[in-house]
Order: sequence, then structure tokens, then C-alpha cells
Amino acid sequence: MPWDKEFECMPVEEMQKLQLEKLKETIAWVEERVPFYKDKFKEAGLTAGDINSLDDISKFPVTVKDDLRDNYPFGLCAVDLKDVVRVHASSGTTGKPITGPYTQADLDQWTECMARNFTAAGVTSEDIVQNAYGHGLFTGGLGFHQGACRISATVVPTSAGMTERQIVLMQDFESTVLLCTPSYALTIAEAAEDMGVDIRKLPVRVGIFGAEPWTTGMRKEIEERMGIKAHEAFGLTELSGPGVSFDCEAQDGLHINEDHFLAEVVDPETFEPLPLGEKGELIFTSLQRRAMPMIRYRTKDITRLRREECACGRTLLKMDKLSGRTDDMLIISGVNVFPSQVESVLLEIEEVEPQYVLVVRKKGYLDHLTVRVEAKREVYNAGPEKCAEVEKKIGNRIKGLLGFSAAIQLMEPKLIERSEGKAKRIIDERPKE
Repeated sequence: MPWDKEFECMPVEEMQKLQLEKLKETIAWVEERVPFYKDKFKEAGLTAGDINSLDDISKFPVTVKDDLRDNYPFGLCAVDLKDVVRVHASSGTTGKPITGPYTQADLDQWTECMARNFTAAGVTSEDIVQNAYGHGLFTGGLGFHQGACRISATVVPTSAGMTERQIVLMQDFESTVLLCTPSYALTIAEAAEDMGVDIRKLPVRVGIFGAEPWTTGMRKEIEERMGIKAHEAFGLTELSGPGVSFDCEAQDGLHINEDHFLAEVVDPETFEPLPLGEKGELIFTSLQRRAMPMIRYRTKDITRLRREECACGRTLLKMDKLSGRTDDMLIISGVNVFPSQVESVLLEIEEVEPQYVLVVRKKGYLDHLTVRVEAKREVYNAGPEKCAEVEKKIGNRIKGLLGFSAAIQLMEPKLIERSEGKAKRIIDERPKE
């Protein structure tokens, strides 16, 4: 059952009428209160009065991450700081952090979105939820915490790290739900094996994973190794955090909380809107947020949108699992390559573990890719000849399926650094210009 049937199962025509009403309010709100948006709209020759249909949003300029950095920390805030009750921020690994201020109403709406995410994954008040997302400025830990509290589940806020203790607490507290990044779920599964703990026999039955791209192959790997059902949470700090979209028991795409977020898919080069079913860059506009609404925010995530009946009964628009990002795309021998494509190939190779990094170097004028992937212990122990055989197998598979050549380097098990949060998949060794 949905958490909020009124909105999650609302007829499409009614939802779009609600979206238009909220869109008009939000455009007028930022035009009046945020100089950045007022100037952007004026430069484009637009005002809030130009919104007469949902399609009209495509006339408005996009917002990009640099806009948030340039206006750091609160230049895009639409309310006085006395009305802000919490501030989250991104890690800031590529520059100044991205801030996310919230009014109390914003927090309440976010909590409702997270409650929908939990309910869609089959989590109830009877569950013991182990929250191994990082707590603090990162939106994941507290976002999931407040959502789990909203459905009255028992929350164990372990935060990320101390992996052996995570497993001990799973045993002692009999946790039934695990929350963390998908790569950390695999790290936990691996550590449990090293400890001699059969994690499949523990009470944990559901995982809700997010904060980084992960393939269907990785989902299956997690489900098999942990004996759980692996669900997904999608979101961004810029839009409030996780809970923007979520999958249900059907695991056939992610339902977007349309009463809170207006989604578009556009051509990443021209920003022209693409019809439902076509793959492009995902763009979101906030519909109810008041502290810092985003207007046509470029996520740089690649996906497609679908409007179709779902077995769960929800009528919300669906987005496919992300197939990559416009900003982590590599060009190898003239071929556009996303790490997720390489991951899909590696997960089909039974001789290797799902632990890998992509190393990019310059070779002459071209980018050169080396795929480092851990061998399974028995394969590595079989010696150099066996490793060379597997490397050739992987190289041929990548060439045949993805259309480019890559050097393959089979690594000893446990050699690739493990992550307690987002996994670092790309090592860029190209000279900086």
C-alpha cells in the first residue's frame, strides 16, 4: 500500500493540474525573492505570468551547479535565515559545497517523501532499521532517519564506517532493514564473509540504497550475497536530498514524487525537451520547497521518463535507473563511455569481484582506459597464466559489447580501496591543463 494514496495514486490529469498550480506559485516566489532568478528571467524576457502550461517551463533558463557555488552559501535562499531551521551541504569534493537550507515546512515535505520511499520498499513500523548512511551535512543519514521515524520504525543510527561493528549490531539488534550506499552494502557483505558470518541467515531482509549510480547487475549481486531485496532511493542535495524518486516492489523504474518535483528530460546539448521514452539529461524544478527552490536544475544524470500503469497501483511518473552522467562520460577512441557500462560487463564475469576502478591516462592525443578489477581468490591464486586468460576475456567482452579497447589489470583480492560512502570509480591521471 502507498504511504499517501491521495497523491501517489492521483489521476494524471489531477496531478498535472496540481503541478501547474504549484509551478506558478514557485516561479512567482523566486522571481520576487531571489535576485539571481529575477535577473535570469528578465534576461530571457520572461516573468511568472508566462507560465500557462507545464510545457512553458521549457522556455525558462536552466540552473547549474556553478550557479549554486557562485552564490554560496545563501545567495539563492528565498527566505530570511531566521526562517531556516536546518542546513545540509554536499561534500564539496569538486569545489565549494552545495548548500541546502530548509524551512520547517520543507523538512516536513522531505520527511513525507522519505516515508513514501520506505513504504514502497515494504518497510513498516515493525522493522528495525540500521541506518549506515553518513550523518551530518550529507543529506542521506538524517533524511533516511526522519523518514523511518515518520513510519514509526525502530531506527539504529550507526552512520557509515566501523564495518565489523555494523555486522555485530545486525546480529545483536536483529536489524531487518539496511540503509547505505550500494558499494558499502557490498563491503559489508564481504566483511561478513571474512568474519565467518552468514549474512543471508540474519534477519535483515530489505535494503534501501542510493547516493551513487548502481546498475541492475549490482542490485542482483547485493541481493544474492546478502539474501535481501535491494531497493533504490534517488535524490540530490540541491533538491532536498533522497526521496525525489524511489522504486516499489515491482522494481521497474523509480516513481517520481510529482507533487514535489517537475521532471523533464532534455537533449544535453540543446536543452530541447524530449518526449516520454527518449533518453536524455534529467532536469528538475521544485514545486513546493520554499527555502531554496530550484528552477530547471540540471542533474547531469542520463535517463528516460515513462508514464505507464504500475503493478503497485501508483500513477506517478517513472524514471529509469540512471545509465550514466554527462559529466563522468569518458571518450575512449571516439566512443562515449560511462562507468556504469563497464560495470555491467564486469558483473557478468564470474572470475572477478564487483570491485573496480577505471584509470584514465593520456596516450598521445587520445585518452587511454585501464580497468582495474579484483580477481576472486581462487582465480588469483591460480597464477599469472590464469589471470592473463581472464584479462583477455574481459577485454574481448568490453570490445565486443561497448566498441572500444581497454587495458585490463586483474588485481589481488582486497587491494582496491573500499568506500564507506560513495565509491570512487574513476582515477583521472591525465595532466591538468
